[in-house]
Amino acid sequence: MDFMTGLKRTDYCGTFTAADCGREVVVAGWVQRQRDLGALIFVDLRDRTGLVQLAFDDTTDKEIFDKAFTVRSEFVLMAKGTVRERSSKNMDIPTGEIEIFVTDLRVLSKSETPPFEIIENCPTSELTRLKYRYLDLRRPDLQGNILMRHRITKITRDYFDENGFIEIETPMLIKSTPEGARDFLVPSRIHKGSFYALPQSPQLYKQLSMVAGFDRYMQIARCFRDEDLRADRQPEFTQIDLEMSFIDKEDILSLIEGFMKRVFKEALDIEIATPFPRLTYKEAMERYGSDKPDTRYAMEITDISDIVAECGFGVFSGAVANGGKVAAITAKNAFSVLTRKEVDKLTEEARGIGAKGLAWARIAEDGTVASSFAKFMTEDEMNAIKEKCGAENGDVILIVADKKDLTLSVLGSLRQIVAKKLGIIPEDKYNLLWVVEFPFFDWDEEAGQFVAMHHPFTSPLEECLDSLESDKAGVRANAYDLVLNGIELASGSIRITNPDLQKRMFSLLGLSDEEAHQKFGFLTDAFKYGAPPHGGIGLGLDRLVMQMLKLETLRDCIAFPKVQNASEPMTECPAIVDAEQLEMLGIQCKTEE
Repeated sequence: MDFMTGLKRTDYCGTFTAADCGREVVVAGWVQRQRDLGALIFVDLRDRTGLVQLAFDDTTDKEIFDKAFTVRSEFVLMAKGTVRERSSKNMDIPTGEIEIFVTDLRVLSKSETPPFEIIENCPTSELTRLKYRYLDLRRPDLQGNILMRHRITKITRDYFDENGFIEIETPMLIKSTPEGARDFLVPSRIHKGSFYALPQSPQLYKQLSMVAGFDRYMQIARCFRDEDLRADRQPEFTQIDLEMSFIDKEDILSLIEGFMKRVFKEALDIEIATPFPRLTYKEAMERYGSDKPDTRYAMEITDISDIVAECGFGVFSGAVANGGKVAAITAKNAFSVLTRKEVDKLTEEARGIGAKGLAWARIAEDGTVASSFAKFMTEDEMNAIKEKCGAENGDVILIVADKKDLTLSVLGSLRQIVAKKLGIIPEDKYNLLWVVEFPFFDWDEEAGQFVAMHHPFTSPLEECLDSLESDKAGVRANAYDLVLNGIELASGSIRITNPDLQKRMFSLLGLSDEEAHQKFGFLTDAFKYGAPPHGGIGLGLDRLVMQMLKLETLRDCIAFPKVQNASEPMTECPAIVDAEQLEMLGIQCKTEE
């Protein structure tokens, strides 16, 4: 094995152009492949910037030529040579006009045959690639994602620094105050029987930073939530966390719009139009059946309760009579795609997400209507439904009748499913919008009580203050979410800083004075000593990168992610620890029967 004596890298592999011809350079990296043509040997050398071709011919020193003959994929090399024009150019790669004629070659490390080929769009199963994540991360497409994440993070720090923000690190070991998702707990060795929690967000500390007078706080914060995983969730994630004093909601929304405009322009050279559209929570649910609607395509929800309130179809009229809602989505030009068999599948999917069933009407190109409910309706009623839904020949109407919230959420889910089936989601669009005026309280069916939809420090809108006790369902929060193509990117609110109002909100959420003080006393005590008006927002960095790069999963923009069961295949964590460690912590594990 060779050593690096006398050689220092001068350039990265992917940075050469024809203008470099004649330069003597030193490069280092991994062998992508070696091609032995007898009197010629070519080696494609790869680093994080790309590939460059190393050339060896009959004029090369024999010892170096023989060494080039022995190298294999993933060997680590350092090579010195002169950049020259390639006789056979490859315009598919940026360095395809040149090659390096090697005069010195060092093998720094040999490699066994890797368990999969290090190429873009590797067909090997994701589980295998995650087990060897250090190899998976050598793939150019995955390296590109991680490098883009770095660039976005740098742009973030630059932008907020220019806007007067101070980066403050908040603790990773904090007091457990579970609200919503479960905490990850960390046992204390010194205080046996007591536990730290890993932060779900730096919420309380960033508010305390406002009380401390720092005015504008930001942090690229690691956060942890012990919840079930989905494509856009991980148990540990990164948040662009912000808090500002002496501002209102408009200041925060404007600041974030400026950031999104900047990051898209600098990272992707894409112009984002501002200001972003806004929908109230009520509008978003009634039009799209979701508080994070994908507005890249139409297919909005239509309320047809007024048409069917007294119709002969008991499913429709009964739902309206019981205070529910009958609503529809219209899939344009879907007759040939949404066959009867496909509609039956959609019916099962609707049942799977809580609906009792799915009514439908398929309108053929000649105007003939096949429907699950038409026989119960008059011709005028059917025509009125078609007209209100904007349905024409070749369209399919899908209808749900149930409680209002359930009807809207089911249609919101079906809207996404149908759009994918029809292939009508434009992949080249970035639709950003704000959803505002969320309900302050959310009814928890299991607990039989109202709970905070956001955290309990979110301020209600001023016009709702007089009805906090009398109309919980109608109270709206001074909260806002940023949505991109159907994914929630950011969530924030203006905070409560009035101790009397905070006490009132705790009471409405069922917290006694003692419970509130035990959980949050350090924050409410701080507010007694001069708390400025403030608000903030947390923006998911992982989700932002995922959406900007149009990735299918967060795992493709996180260096070492967890999988569906919250484990990491490479290190095989979480893992059992030995009895001595548990004894030191005063912990005994209970074995499942």
